[in-house]
Amino acid sequence: MNNPLLHPFETLHQAAPFSAIETQHFLPALQAAITQAQEELEALVGQTEPPNFENTIERLDSLGELLDRNAALLYNLNAAETTPELQKVTQEAAPLLSDFQNTLRLDPHLFERIKYVHEHTDKALLTKEQQTLLEKQYKGFTRNGALLNSEQKEQLRKIDTELAQLSLTFGEHVLADSQNYSLHLTDANDLKGLPQAVIDAAAETAQQRALDGWVFTLDYPSYVPFMTYAENRSLRKELATAFGKKGFQHNENNNTAILLKIVRLRKKRAQLLGYPSHAAFVLEERMAQSETQVRSFLELLNEKANPVAAKEWQALETLAKEHLQGATIQKWDTAFLTEKLKQQQLELDEQKLKPYFELDRVLQGLFRIIGELYGLNFKRSDAFEGYHTDVHTYEVHWKSGDFVALLYMDFFPRPGKRNGAWMTSFVSQKKGRRPHVSVVCNFTPPTEKAPSLLTFQEVTTLFHEFGHALHGMLADTVYSGLSGTSVYWDFVELPSQLMENWCYEGQALKRFAHHYQTGESLPEEAIEKLKKTAQFQQGLQTLRQLSFALLDLSYHGEKAYTIEDVKKHELDVLASFQKTPDVADNTLSTAFSHIFQGGYSAGYYSYKWAEVLDADAFEHFKQHGILNPKVAQDFADTILSKGGTEHPMELYKKFRGKEPSVNALLERSGLLS
Repeated sequence: MNNPLLHPFETLHQAAPFSAIETQHFLPALQAAITQAQEELEALVGQTEPPNFENTIERLDSLGELLDRNAALLYNLNAAETTPELQKVTQEAAPLLSDFQNTLRLDPHLFERIKYVHEHTDKALLTKEQQTLLEKQYKGFTRNGALLNSEQKEQLRKIDTELAQLSLTFGEHVLADSQNYSLHLTDANDLKGLPQAVIDAAAETAQQRALDGWVFTLDYPSYVPFMTYAENRSLRKELATAFGKKGFQHNENNNTAILLKIVRLRKKRAQLLGYPSHAAFVLEERMAQSETQVRSFLELLNEKANPVAAKEWQALETLAKEHLQGATIQKWDTAFLTEKLKQQQLELDEQKLKPYFELDRVLQGLFRIIGELYGLNFKRSDAFEGYHTDVHTYEVHWKSGDFVALLYMDFFPRPGKRNGAWMTSFVSQKKGRRPHVSVVCNFTPPTEKAPSLLTFQEVTTLFHEFGHALHGMLADTVYSGLSGTSVYWDFVELPSQLMENWCYEGQALKRFAHHYQTGESLPEEAIEKLKKTAQFQQGLQTLRQLSFALLDLSYHGEKAYTIEDVKKHELDVLASFQKTPDVADNTLSTAFSHIFQGGYSAGYYSYKWAEVLDADAFEHFKQHGILNPKVAQDFADTILSKGGTEHPMELYKKFRGKEPSVNALLERSGLLS
């Protein structure tokens, strides 16, 4: 077979030749790459020279590069452009990849070399980055089974293989339930309250399915506006109930048994490695350091947010008397009432702002802002293939002309693409190699009548994911293992959440918020109202994030193995946060992909933790000018370019001159009083 995955890509910047890659190429390519990596491992441990940093630690950092590249391609495509065939291949590949990782981490000869270097190297002769890499590799082995006996190592292999497959299956089930449901309407009266653009998009979805009328789906650009604007309460209920059933129905996609198995296997794995819980294992390598520290942080926020949230909920209940005729607020009413309240309190209808946020113009404005801050140029290029016709590719250069990165942008929902938004890398940066970064979103698609017009939330999502992309693109480390977003998980959200701040600043908005038909700038009055949205319902929003974080911890704490009933457990944990009555056939847990499919297990608190950092960091930008290239350069030099080369608090203090203060977040959110 002429398999492009078996060779270096001969394209410019070694970009992936997507049109030449077929699903059938992956398994043989991964098997061949594993064999190659095993040969590299044998050569490393078979050296006769005494172990040192160069012949052991550096060689280990670059071991298996072909395997890493092909695995990254497979997992990225499985998330953004999957098919049943690709899902099957990914399920077959997962145990192979897991087994090789364990072969590497559990190799006693390799660990002996790493241990020797760790114990016999004069650290003062190493650079700070080399010291960090040595420590990271040593800990990576000791924390993942290098000190276990043979029987325990075999047990660990089985657990990791099973976890890899269960995680994939969990995500497949959520995707399947999401795409198996649609709401088909044929009566125009059912559309009352919906913006015309939402109606047009639903009509096009119906046409694509050869149906009359309108079709609404569980994809966010369809689901969110329906829940926000539809006057028909019974239809909101139907859609919300379908959304809450994902992974919890009596069908082949039910995730309850899988979830419990993941939880117990993670607990078992942690105990095998000498930790009382999965949370203890994870948090040892986080800024927060322990579950106690995380809970103290969450409790502080809860204390500040609760009184504010109580008043905010009271305002919704007052509004419900008018719009629900006094009925009890249900989960399918909250977005609807919140929008009414926003229009009433802030006199702001965000749908009326969408014409000012045409995707292409927002993107060009974002590029302009990034150019002013960091000196980057973005050039759309057809010389590089995307993995789908929706994917656009950009070459990123310094203003001097030097190449920085390759950037893939994928914006619209489609079958085979999971919900949400994320940044990922096809190729990570290291000395002599620039990164290939991808930003994937699910934004409001264009229709026959209008281009893609974003909600303000979609604008902030774009800026958020672009902050992650900057972290990847501006990486400037010697070793790939410390590059870009290879940082503590509760630090990784700092660059992304920091970027969201520019969306609320008139100086930035003027660079992209122009009416797509008239060219008129977003009115000053609207900008002031958008600023106020940064504090709107922040009490309730904070409690919502805290509930997710605490639910996550509950599945990964010391008593996780005692959970028998997912629904009951979730109800118990969320009782103090739940404002609406429970819906019997809904759960959050069975579609909580962040922690059961993604990398946020025992780490969902990171979003709020990083908000403290980003609020404090943006204070610094505001003091010196939000488009000040000197401050941006400092941020790039101390944080974006450094990846995981130093402890994140040390990097942060180099940028800010001090540790972050939680007061910046509380003040920005309106929670101080």
